[in-house]
Amino acid sequence: MAIFLDISITKLHIRLRHSLKHIDALKALFKKEKFPIPKGFTEEDANLETPPLFTDVLCLKSLYMMSTHGHNEMSLSFTTSLRPDIVDFYYQCNLDAMEIYKKTKDLLVSKQLYQQPPTYITPNKVEMIEHYHYVTDVFGKQRPINTIESGHAYFNLNKTFISKAMILGFSQVSKNQNIRALLEKSLQVKNKHIDVFSSLLTKENLHLPKSCETEVTNSNISPFSDLLMLLQTGFFFGVAVTYYNAALIASMRADISVHCEKAALDSLWSYSRIGKDMIDNQWMEQPPQADDRKRLDD
Repeated sequence: MAIFLDISITKLHIRLRHSLKHIDALKALFKKEKFPIPKGFTEEDANLETPPLFTDVLCLKSLYMMSTHGHNEMSLSFTTSLRPDIVDFYYQCNLDAMEIYKKTKDLLVSKQLYQQPPTYITPNKVEMIEHYHYVTDVFGKQRPINTIESGHAYFNLNKTFISKAMILGFSQVSKNQNIRALLEKSLQVKNKHIDVFSSLLTKENLHLPKSCETEVTNSNISPFSDLLMLLQTGFFFGVAVTYYNAALIASMRADISVHCEKAALDSLWSYSRIGKDMIDNQWMEQPPQADDRKRLDD
């Protein structure tokens, strides 16, 4: 696993400290309700003695990306919870996620690693959309991409570059041929999305995020179990469905909406394929479910 040298190991310690605190709180809640505690990951799923698989830069970018996902998920859990102790738990989780996000972002900026999305000249006045062609022009000369559309394209590209690099590292060290094949297929899907959304920005002469493939080392020794790598890859595609759908709703040019819809469907297919492989390997823990009342009557 990579070591945070000059980029500062304290940021990694902050994330680890918060994670351990959240695990302890959740275990206490499960025990209080006499609920079985999920197995999750154990020490067998990570080997701290292996050579680095990712550079410090990719580790920091990954931590930044995961803090945004964590904050979004914690916010959803906070707003859908009812019990006061659960609400308080997710309230604190949100504060922790925001702290990690701010610290990682500040560090990216200070190290000149944070990439600013495309900027536009400030308009002189507010203008109204006069024709529905603003939405439906697909063929021939299209209107320029607007700030909302380019912002989503850039944001999703940046996340895709980071997740692609991590999947590339996973495929490099996995010794299971079936899992490696699935990871390589996942890379093809990520490359497809990179090509599509990169072309949207380059056609408008807008800059792209920096790719991260060179932040993967040449190590062939895995610091992670196949279970952990496959679940993490599935997570990347799961959240991609959410963000591509958000971009779909926000996009006002029909062709961009179609690209977002296709990318969301691709991600959903990859997510389900990875889920099937995890079930086949008996790596997927079954969540609590409703009682089968018909079976109880037998």
